[in-house]
Amino acid sequence: MNRKILSFALILVVICALLIALGIRQDNKSGSSSHKETGSDQIKQEQKEPTEYPDPITATLAVCGDVMSHSPQTKDAYDAATDTYSYMNCFQQVAPWIQQADYAVANFETTLNGPPYSGYPQFCAPDALAYNMKEIGFDLVSTANNHSMDKGFNGVVRTLDTLDAAGLEHVGSYRTQAEFDENKGIQVVDVGGIQVAFLSYTYGTNGIPINDSNLFCLNRFNTDYMAECSTLDETKLKAELAHAESLEADAIAVMIHWGIEYQFTQNDYQNQVADFLIANGADIILGSHSHVPQPIQAERTVTLPDGSTRTGFVSYSLGNFVSNQSPATVNVNYTDTTAVLNLELTKDFETGETTVTNVNYVPLLVLNRGAGAGDQYIIMDVHAGMKAYESGDTSLVSANVYSKLQYALEGCHNILGQQYDIQNTQAQTAESA
Repeated sequence: MNRKILSFALILVVICALLIALGIRQDNKSGSSSHKETGSDQIKQEQKEPTEYPDPITATLAVCGDVMSHSPQTKDAYDAATDTYSYMNCFQQVAPWIQQADYAVANFETTLNGPPYSGYPQFCAPDALAYNMKEIGFDLVSTANNHSMDKGFNGVVRTLDTLDAAGLEHVGSYRTQAEFDENKGIQVVDVGGIQVAFLSYTYGTNGIPINDSNLFCLNRFNTDYMAECSTLDETKLKAELAHAESLEADAIAVMIHWGIEYQFTQNDYQNQVADFLIANGADIILGSHSHVPQPIQAERTVTLPDGSTRTGFVSYSLGNFVSNQSPATVNVNYTDTTAVLNLELTKDFETGETTVTNVNYVPLLVLNRGAGAGDQYIIMDVHAGMKAYESGDTSLVSANVYSKLQYALEGCHNILGQQYDIQNTQAQTAESA
């Protein structure tokens, strides 16, 4: 009997020991599971915490039209007393608009080949033009246009040497193959903290051939630059736009000399070229050559082969910025009407995109006050001039000049778009504030 009791007791002890052991193991499992769950929750919590990005940054790019120096302008810039040239009087009213921008560009449609100086048809301006442009705030000029070869290859070289000496960046023409090859002719610049890659091209050279040994010296977007100028060099443009993208700039801007002179709207070929550039990476297209303003398209959308779309900003032409042309000299309206185009660029660090977020322009009139007048040529701020006259100040703006200012304003509104006039954009901003 005692043996049976003892055996039963031993069995109970073993069973209790097993139960205790199982309980400990289960607790360990539960503890382990609880620990893993807590770690998982912590990881999830960390993943839910938003990534902090810097605030978007904005910058202003100012764009101006064709810079030439016809013979009457060169003569007006000359000071016989000092035997020097200066264009500062011509720039006096427009300088503040250039200086307020983070970066300013223009189309430099002349050569700087030294004396003797000449106007149309083969331009050569005094070096002072480049130095004065730098002085009033310009940073970069496009040197690819139909007058780039006016003084031959030596003129290209001396022009670039002078621009360098003046401190002006340049894009579109090159002194050596190595200079072009260094970055495939692309200039990447800092626009108020935003990196912009600039490229520049011309449709042709006014029939002036480029020697085979110097083909690198001028960027052309047509393969038939000596003939019809109507065959797009897709291979060159694709390769150079792809290289611009590889530089990881925030935006790509193409300065392009195109279209037909004295036409107020772009033609089909300009649209074709614009679409090709946008489809292959261009974000901003800044056109020139027509010598009159042509439209602004703040959002030109292109459908890509895969069905997706891409949008770019296009200014087809801003007309003449430094020029003797006017209705009186060439019998074409608005050849003395132009503007400073202001593009607000915004870089969004969260999306990684840089876009044109605001567009406006300052209407300008290139006023020719007549031979013998002090400061014969003045690039006039249309709004400032009209305001001065309306307030009774006739020191510079006579009734005749006032009517010219009105006509220039009308031209800007009809061609560039009234909605982009800086007075209207400022008014809209004030209303929404």
